[in-house]
Amino acid sequence: MELLDFIGSNWGDLLAMTWEHIQLVGLAVGVAILLGVPFGVYITQHEKLSNLVLAVAGIIMTIPSIALFGIMIPILSIINQGIGFLPAFIALVLYSQLPIIRNTFIAVKNVDPNMRDAAIGMGMTAWQRLLKVEIPIALPVIMAGIRMAVVLTIGIGAIAAYIGAGGLGVYIARGISTSYTEMVQAGAIAVSILAIAADYLLGQVQKRVSPKKVHIG
Repeated sequence: MELLDFIGSNWGDLLAMTWEHIQLVGLAVGVAILLGVPFGVYITQHEKLSNLVLAVAGIIMTIPSIALFGIMIPILSIINQGIGFLPAFIALVLYSQLPIIRNTFIAVKNVDPNMRDAAIGMGMTAWQRLLKVEIPIALPVIMAGIRMAVVLTIGIGAIAAYIGAGGLGVYIARGISTSYTEMVQAGAIAVSILAIAADYLLGQVQKRVSPKKVHIG
C-alpha cells in the first residue's frame, strides 16, 4: 500500500522522469542505428576489420557502466560537459553498438548466396542488391539487435542518474541514498515497465517490417 500511495502522490514526477528517460535512450539508440547499421554492412566486405570492430565493441560491453561514465567525466570536463546529458548519451551510444553492428553483420553476411547471384544476373549494382535484396532479408535480425540495444540502454540509462543525466534512475539513486524503499521500488518498476513496453512495441514493428517474401526486380 505504501508503494501505491507513493506512486499515486508522485505520478507527475514519474511521468516527467519517464519522458526524460525515453528522450535519452531514444536519441542514443537512434544515433547508434545511424552509425551501427552502415558500419555493420561495411564490415561484411572486410573480414579482418570485422573481427577488430566486433572485438572492440565486445570489450566496451564488458566495461561496467559506472566506470564508463567515470571515464567520460574528465574527458568531457575539458568542454565543461563532464556531467549531465552528454556523457550519458555517448556512453549509451557506445553500449548500443555491439548488438546493432553484430546483428547487421551476421544478417547481411548470411544472406542466401543464390539470392545474390540472381540479383547479379539481373544486372543489379551493389547498391541495388543491398537495398532491394540484402537489407530486406536481413531486416528481422537487424531489428532484433535494435530491440536488444533499446532494452539494454533503458537499464543502463537508469545508472546515468548518478552523473546528473536525469531519467527514472533519479528515483533509484535518491531512494538508495536516503534509504527510501518505496522510491527505489517505484523507479525500478518504472524502468522495468518501460523496457517491457519498448521491447513489445519494437517486436510489433519487427513483425510489420519483416517481409514474408523478397521479390527481386
